[in-house]
Amino acid sequence: MSARDAILARLRATAPGVAATSDRALDARIDTHYDTRRSQAGTAHDPHTLAHTMQAALTASHADVWCATGDAWPAQLAARLAEAGVRRLLLDPARAESAALARALPDTVAPVPFDRPIDAWKAELFDTIDAGFTVARSGIAATGTVVLAPDAGTPRTVSLVPPLHVALVHASTLHPDLHAAVHAERWHAGMPTNLVLVSGPSKTSDIQQTLAYGAHGPRRLWVVIVTDSAARPAATAREDLPQ
Repeated sequence: MSARDAILARLRATAPGVAATSDRALDARIDTHYDTRRSQAGTAHDPHTLAHTMQAALTASHADVWCATGDAWPAQLAARLAEAGVRRLLLDPARAESAALARALPDTVAPVPFDRPIDAWKAELFDTIDAGFTVARSGIAATGTVVLAPDAGTPRTVSLVPPLHVALVHASTLHPDLHAAVHAERWHAGMPTNLVLVSGPSKTSDIQQTLAYGAHGPRRLWVVIVTDSAARPAATAREDLPQ
């Protein structure tokens, strides 16, 4: 038995047992709390309302947010990227949304895939990539949170290293709050290795409470909310939610 196993065994031996019925009772209390709070708020939970709630929360956190239709967003985003001086955009060409954006990009903005080990192009990545584009798994409207599930084509680096992070989220995937997201997506049935919750650009402050952006990640965050659910392509195997 390793030292780690021995420590865990002692902890488990001294931990008080919890009956399964106690777990279910606690779950029921939590569900009742959130269900009651949503009911008392009297707020509609349709995609249109959730999109505007999400937009307001993210804007309050200093993100740039706008809603667009499935047909219009690629051209709108491409134009904004060019206006912002973006020259190299990190994205996953295997995704339908990334491919649509790549087709709309002007010649001045080059799409760059993450197709090499990071050690093979670390200097290039940190020095020449202006922005990273991700497609959110879902969103949490109340807190303005973009839920990302990094994978091989879009690793965490895409939303962490470039100074500008551009996230696309479909309004049809928005949830009122975290509790609703956990239940609707059945997180308990299959959590990914790395689930990232983004609620604004990177910010920190020192002991004098001086706020600074970009110290530990992107200094700017753009979020595009696609408002017509019909425009969302079918999920690939890696995007399917647990059943």
